[in-house]
Amino acid sequence: MSNQELDYLYDTTEDTRTRFVSFIGESMKRFDLAITSSNRFYGKKLVTDIQMGKTAILGPDDISTEGYVEHIFKLNEEEAAELIEFLEQIIGSVHFTDI
Repeated sequence: MSNQELDYLYDTTEDTRTRFVSFIGESMKRFDLAITSSNRFYGKKLVTDIQMGKTAILGPDDISTEGYVEHIFKLNEEEAAELIEFLEQIIGSVHFTDI
């Protein structure tokens, strides 16, 4: 398939800021994360578990939804609680820039 045949929805380049964090919780689960801040996603963060290769766009509404973090990152309840506790410290409010 050539580029002329693609139906682009968007194709943009943006400078982003990425924070790399590694920590071990009481469950002894090691978290190696890349948290990317962007002008996209209405202020939500792009959170990547580097070890597992899982990525999610997360805001405060997502991390407060019961079972969501467990499902996305394939964690048990204790591990997810540790990750949520960390994410609550770094994930800010959602900003709607197109209103």
